[in-house]
Amino acid sequence: MIGVDLPLWASIPACILLVLGGLLALTGSAGLLRFRTFQARIHAPTLGNTLGCGCVLGASILVFSALSARPVFHEVIITLLLIVSSPVTAMLLMRAATYRNRLTKADADRDAR
Repeated sequence: MIGVDLPLWASIPACILLVLGGLLALTGSAGLLRFRTFQARIHAPTLGNTLGCGCVLGASILVFSALSARPVFHEVIITLLLIVSSPVTAMLLMRAATYRNRLTKADADRDAR
C-alpha cells in the first residue's frame, strides 16, 4: 500500500470511473469479437476503448490532484492525444478498407467478363 489516505470525496468518484472505464473497455473488446465486418469491428473498440481510457485517465486526474492538493494536468495532455488520435486512426483504417474492398470488387467484375 502507498500509506497515504485518499479523501472520500476523491476515492468514490475515482472508483466509479475506474469500474466504468473497465466495463467500457470490455464492451469494446467484446464488440471486436462479435461483429463480422471490418468496419463494424473497428467501430466498437474505437468507441469503447477511447471512452474507457478516458474514464481511467479521469480517475487518475482526480486521485493525483487530490493527493498533491493542486490540479494535475499531465493526464489532460494524454487524454487530448487519445481523443484525437484514436478516431482519426480508425477513420483512416476504414477508408483504406473501403478502398481495398472497392478494388477487390472491381477486379472480380473485370475477371468475370
